[in-house]
Amino acid sequence: MEINWLEWLGYLASLIVLVSLLMSSIVKLRWINLLGSSLFSLYGFMIGALPVGFMNLGIVFINIYYLIQIYRTNEIHN
Repeated sequence: MEINWLEWLGYLASLIVLVSLLMSSIVKLRWINLLGSSLFSLYGFMIGALPVGFMNLGIVFINIYYLIQIYRTNEIHN
């Protein structure tokens, strides 16, 4: 049984999202989850699964929003 590269992309995205949830640092969690959700969004759009693509694209924007908030807060407190 051969797995095509698109399936591998889905597996990689899943693994990255899973690994992100193991992070104790919220900043690391957000960055790694941003990568995983970006890949998952790409995967969803490429296979024609629009709900998967759009939901993960939403997660991308949520991660970006919170990363900006975290870095702005750190700039204020430094």
